[in-house]
Amino acid sequence: MVQKTALLLACLSVPVIAADPIQACYDKARTHSELTHCSGLARQEADKELNAVYQAVLKKHKADRVFSEKFKVAQRAWLKWRDAEMDAIYPDSDQPQRSYGSSFSYCWGNQIEAITRERTKQLRKWADGIEEGELCVGSFPVRE
Repeated sequence: MVQKTALLLACLSVPVIAADPIQACYDKARTHSELTHCSGLARQEADKELNAVYQAVLKKHKADRVFSEKFKVAQRAWLKWRDAEMDAIYPDSDQPQRSYGSSFSYCWGNQIEAITRERTKQLRKWADGIEEGELCVGSFPVRE
């Protein structure tokens, strides 16, 4: 019993390796620069995930040329919308630090990451499908 307790305490005292490197980055960040770096990592991860889901949708629907072309048009339009949305949120692009404070880069990164993650959720419907019984299925595949 004493050995088990000692082993348990030894295991608990070993630092846990962070499963999420972005969260680990935020946990260590102490300056604006470090926070901005972490939000950049998060933004890159969100972009990577979006691109992976986008490619998965194109692959899954490669036989449907009409859908594929219209899907690409929609994604290009979304990219323009995203950029316009960011311009609306932070319209003073000439001197953003002066207008929005020293945390501007960090906040900008967080905002664009959130917008990108929301788009990824939207695209997943074409990759993963939707529940059977949905009346307005459109081009979304139905999950089996």
